[in-house]
Amino acid sequence: MTTLQFNTNINCGNCIKSVTPFLNAVESIEAWEVDTNNPSKVLSVHTEEQAESVEAAVLGALQQAGFKADTIR
Repeated sequence: MTTLQFNTNINCGNCIKSVTPFLNAVESIEAWEVDTNNPSKVLSVHTEEQAESVEAAVLGALQQAGFKADTIR
């Protein structure tokens, strides 16, 4: 399993609630979580798929939900 990480502006429970349907709609995501205690609000995404395609799908879903993210490399 591959884990991708993103710095985001998802900073609270309500933000997580807002983004949940968008991330859950990305079929290649096995699981995800946001560490709102981390200053960078790190989103971790677990997948069995190719990282590049999942990265694009996650960034697109976050943008649709009104959030910003940068991939952590």
